[in-house]
Amino acid sequence: MKIFRIIVLLLVTNTGFSQIKFTPVINLETTPVKNQQRTGTCWSFATASFIESEVLRINKQPYDLSEMFVVRNIYENKAKNYFLRQGKANFSQGGLSHDFINAIASSGLVPQKAYSGRPKHEKVYNHTELFDVLNGYLKSAVSSKQHTDYWFEGYNAILDVYFGRKPFSFTYEGKSYTPKKFAASLGIDPKKYIEFASVSHHPLHKYFVLEIPDNYSSGLYYNLKIDELKAQTDYALENGFTVSWDGDVSEPGFGRKSGIIALENESIADFNYFEISKERKKQFESYSTTDDHLMHIIGKAKDEKGKLYYIVKNSWGNAGEYNGYYYMTERYFLLKTVAIMIHRDAVMKGLKPIMFIQDAIY
Repeated sequence: MKIFRIIVLLLVTNTGFSQIKFTPVINLETTPVKNQQRTGTCWSFATASFIESEVLRINKQPYDLSEMFVVRNIYENKAKNYFLRQGKANFSQGGLSHDFINAIASSGLVPQKAYSGRPKHEKVYNHTELFDVLNGYLKSAVSSKQHTDYWFEGYNAILDVYFGRKPFSFTYEGKSYTPKKFAASLGIDPKKYIEFASVSHHPLHKYFVLEIPDNYSSGLYYNLKIDELKAQTDYALENGFTVSWDGDVSEPGFGRKSGIIALENESIADFNYFEISKERKKQFESYSTTDDHLMHIIGKAKDEKGKLYYIVKNSWGNAGEYNGYYYMTERYFLLKTVAIMIHRDAVMKGLKPIMFIQDAIY
C-alpha cells in the first residue's frame, strides 16, 4: 500500500478565501483516504485511520484495517446495552474513538482483505436499511413481555446477513492469525490511548463521562482548559503523533467542497481564551456544538500570510478540492472541538493524567 504525504497545494475557493497557497509545517505519515459512503460510521473510519498512522509510527508498516469488523462488534455491544437498559439508551450508527479502542481490546482487529463487511460484494456501503432493521428488531425484543434466551442470536443473524460472518481466524500475507493475535502483531496496546475534552461543567484535570449521545459506553475523558487542549494537540503533532478529532461540522464555514474549515467572519485578533471558553459553554449547552463528525488530524500548514491550519484527513473519499483532506483554522478548532484522542506517550510534559483508569477499563 502506498503511504500518502501532502505537498504544497493551491486552491481557489468561493468561501471568502481566494488562491490560498498552503505550505505544510508538520506533515505526518498516513494511509490513503477512506470512504464511509452511505453510513454513519465516521467514528470507525477516522479512528481506523488514526490507528493505521499509529502502526506506521510504531513499526513502519502500512496496513488497511477493516472498519466494518469494528462496526459490527460495536453493534453487538450496543444491542446488549440497549436491551439491558430496557430501551432507555442511545442506539444509533454513531460512535466515538474509544469505542474503536474498546473493540480492539475485546475483539481484536482484522485487515480489510479478511473482512470487507460487504457479503454480497456491494460496491458501496449503505447502512440505511441495516440500521432500520436492527432498530426495529431491538425495539420489538425490548417490548416483548416474554423475552426468549435467544433474542441475541436473532440479532446476530441479521448482522451476518448485512456484514457477513466474522472471521475467527484468517491468513494474511502467508501467516495465520486470530483477530486478537493480529491486533497484537501491529504493536497496538489499547491501554495506551487517552481522550481529552474541554468543558466547564466538570472539574479541570480530572476524568469525567462526557454527556453526548454517542457516548453510550460512558467513555472517560480528561478535562483540560481550552488553551491546554490546543497546546496538547500541537504538542502531539510536533512530536510525531497524529490526533483523532471529534467535533462539530455543522457550521456554515465548514467547506465541504472548498476544503476549508473556518468560522464565518473570523477575525485576526489574538485568541481570547476566556471569551472562547464562555462561547464554548454556551454553544455546547444550546446544542449548537455537537459531536457530529470524527476526523483525523495529521499535521499543520500555513497560508501565504502565515496563518496556521490543521491538516485534517476526512472519510468521504476524495471529496473537496484537496482530494479528501481539509484545512481547519485554529479558531474553528478552539470553538468546535468536542474531544481528541492521542497515544499517552504524546501527553505533554507537565500534564500527568492518571493512567490507571485506562488500565482498569481493560
